[in-house]
Amino acid sequence: MSGYDHSLDVADETVRVRLVVNGRKVACEVAPRQTLVDCLRDKLELTGTHAGCEMGACGACLVQLDGRAVHSCLVFAVQADGATINTIEGLTEAGALTELQAEFHRRNALQCGFCTPGMLINAHELLSQVAQPSREEIRDALSGNYCRCTGYEAIVDAIDAVAKARGGTGGAT
Repeated sequence: MSGYDHSLDVADETVRVRLVVNGRKVACEVAPRQTLVDCLRDKLELTGTHAGCEMGACGACLVQLDGRAVHSCLVFAVQADGATINTIEGLTEAGALTELQAEFHRRNALQCGFCTPGMLINAHELLSQVAQPSREEIRDALSGNYCRCTGYEAIVDAIDAVAKARGGTGGAT
């Protein structure tokens, strides 16, 4: 017998977190080191947020946390306690992405769709901060999103088209 008391294993502990997710108050029991993306997918069954690289490099896990796009693979669920989270499902239900989704579809700016939720969340945030971003600003905003299937040009074209349709000339870069 090693004398090790297994009843003290922290891995077995859970913490109750309270969130507002897509406008609904929820509470989840999570392990202290469970990521927000895993909480959203596994506990709340919001599978539109994807777990890709799990290092914050691909952008597939982007969600809005208190109004800002964040990589949910880099945030522990316990860190989000009390926060307001909007996922791709919530933004879609609210109609916030309708124009972007239609333009992505029209311009074939998606193929397998794995990266698309993160791309849409980043595009939505960009357009909420910069009404008429240049093509360079769009590319810069998407630099944290990785896509293996689509050429980025169609994605940039789609975002630029939405910006122009909202009332301006868009970028000319």
